Amino acid sequence: MPTDNIVTATVACINGAALHGPGENLAAEELRQRACTELLRQAAQADGLLDAGDTASADGIVSEAAVDAIDALLERKLSVPQPSEEACRRHYAAHAGLYRTGERLRVRHILFAVTPGVDVVALRKRAEPIFLDVRSYDGDAADRFAEAARKWSNCPSGGDGGDLGWLGSADCAPEFARELFGHVEIGVLPRLVHSRFGLHVVEVLARDPGTAQPFESVHGAVAMSLRQQSFVTALRQYLRLLAGDAQVEGVNLDAAETPLVQ
Repeated sequence: MPTDNIVTATVACINGAALHGPGENLAAEELRQRACTELLRQAAQADGLLDAGDTASADGIVSEAAVDAIDALLERKLSVPQPSEEACRRHYAAHAGLYRTGERLRVRHILFAVTPGVDVVALRKRAEPIFLDVRSYDGDAADRFAEAARKWSNCPSGGDGGDLGWLGSADCAPEFARELFGHVEIGVLPRLVHSRFGLHVVEVLARDPGTAQPFESVHGAVAMSLRQQSFVTALRQYLRLLAGDAQVEGVNLDAAETPLVQ
């Protein structure tokens, strides 16, 4: 049976189609990613958008034809309405910080890197005590953080105490930037930050908020953000329907948000 983070069981399948090779260990998130993709690939075949001869791959890589067919399937199946002017203005008023330009942060971090085959549970167990230590230390927190970064960080910045300098949102992976930019927190963030690179203990040393933009100049970006939210909601609902009608073995699709749309 699959664990919450590393799958070591018999081969996981969607309607009998294997998601990985025998004996292959996959992180649970990657397995869910493959399962969601396979659900969509099979749905595209059932809808006549993909040749019946297209088969699942044990390495999780789908064919170019399958990618195009899935895109066409989602275009056909998902209803994503254009947000109203009122909805856009409400979103802008609630998230004005996201639409500032030139926002910069002075950041340091301690990276616990995710590498192929890593035990994510063990990695988190290693990261959490260090996170709690640097966050709760009541002495010279900056020195404590730098010491921990030099000792534990898997990033080259560890040699500089974890210091990444001043960053703009474009300098970071999107999932990392979402956790840092558009907020007001200063100091060690009250949570581990997840990114494609691993788990991060993050300290924001300073914030330069940049320049506020009027609604009219960012209306298009606001509308795009709301459409993306609607797309994510519709896709999750559609995947739940597909999973409900499928024979799903060896993978828990309810364990986390859909990886395809994070």
